[in-house]
Amino acid sequence: MQFYMELTFPETETMRVVDMNWMQLRDRAAADDRAVLPIGSIEQHAYLSLGVDAILAERVATEAAAPLGIPVYPTLSYGLTPNFVDYPGTVTLRLTTLIAVLTDVLDGIARAGFKRIAIVNGHGGNNPAHGAVLEWLDRHRGCQVKWHNWWNAPKTWAKVQEIDKAASHASWMENFPWTRIGNVAMPDTQKPMVDLQLLPQLDPGRKKEVLGDGNFGGFYRRSDEEMTALWEIGVEETRTALLEGWA
Repeated sequence: MQFYMELTFPETETMRVVDMNWMQLRDRAAADDRAVLPIGSIEQHAYLSLGVDAILAERVATEAAAPLGIPVYPTLSYGLTPNFVDYPGTVTLRLTTLIAVLTDVLDGIARAGFKRIAIVNGHGGNNPAHGAVLEWLDRHRGCQVKWHNWWNAPKTWAKVQEIDKAASHASWMENFPWTRIGNVAMPDTQKPMVDLQLLPQLDPGRKKEVLGDGNFGGFYRRSDEEMTALWEIGVEETRTALLEGWA
């Protein structure tokens, strides 16, 4: 396999809320009631950034939303990740805390006039909070919320499987230029897959012993061409989620 570590992608204009004032946001909500909220996690990703999940959620959301003129709220970077607390740098919220923060943020987004909100999630551990979103909708009649796990949405996950079925947490499928740490070398070998049935049974210390560097299994990186193709599908599928399927 051949790898090129200088892969770059064109920058995209964004509609980030932090780049707008309140009057601009008010006018945007009056013209289009869609908004995006990326959520992620701060946790170990082997040789990649601790912020992989937050970085990817924010970037895929902003690139998907930019051509549509849909505002993207600041990313909720902390999530639910009790599995990796024995790795230095990992920060987990309690589920109750995540739910409270997420629903408070949804309150603010809806108060600004946005009634169709897409949550672009970059971390599978956050999925339990989706139940609280359903409860939130009961208290906010007339609103709609989509929960979009961008990395395992059907077309994106199909592309992952087409490239290499041995793909997992902290493996090649999360290794993009914006999740790498400069001057950090990583193995060229394919790590054996961990037993995904066993792992949830273990306490965080035992998980760390089993996982070692933190990669669940698979190559640590793949070619630029493959990663470019995967990213483009992820962005396009996220954009489709913003465009279609609203009531």
